[in-house]
Amino acid sequence: MKELSKYNIDIYGLEEKQYDYEMESGDAFFEELEQDLIEHGNFKTHVVLNRSATMIQLNFETKGSVILTCDRSLEPFEEPIDLNGRIILKFGDHNEELTDEIEIINRNTPRINVARYIFEFIALTLPFKKIHPDLRTEDDNLDSIEDEEEGILVYSSGDIEDLESTEEEKIDPRWEALKKLKGEQ
Repeated sequence: MKELSKYNIDIYGLEEKQYDYEMESGDAFFEELEQDLIEHGNFKTHVVLNRSATMIQLNFETKGSVILTCDRSLEPFEEPIDLNGRIILKFGDHNEELTDEIEIINRNTPRINVARYIFEFIALTLPFKKIHPDLRTEDDNLDSIEDEEEGILVYSSGDIEDLESTEEEKIDPRWEALKKLKGEQ
């Protein structure tokens, strides 16, 4: 826990203004956290703390890299990290996480540890498919677009009338029957 104590910020008695913190860490950070996602990496985090009477706003800027294992070749590779994140801590009577970005903390809390927030931001920026840069192709990027809806036709070399006539031919016969009952034909 010695490594994670570097990420403690004493908030009790802070004046209502902005504070800046610089934090740097490496492999020891990931070893202290109980997780299996990342084992090695180096990064620097700049934390801007804005204290007001009712809340604390934390803005994180993290740059560095982590070592990941390729899903295809099982070779380790370096994945760059460049992220910005924000957490809002509102003062209340109990501790509660309202959303991913907003938490309620007891107003008598003497210090907060930002290591968990930094790790969560890093974990969220990692690619879903961990592919070594030498093995990446355009097909890997297309897989993520696969689930999107069909695009709109912007240009066609054919006549517009031809397109409209094919659409008319594709009308479901059940709709045709309903149109006849309605008297539209």
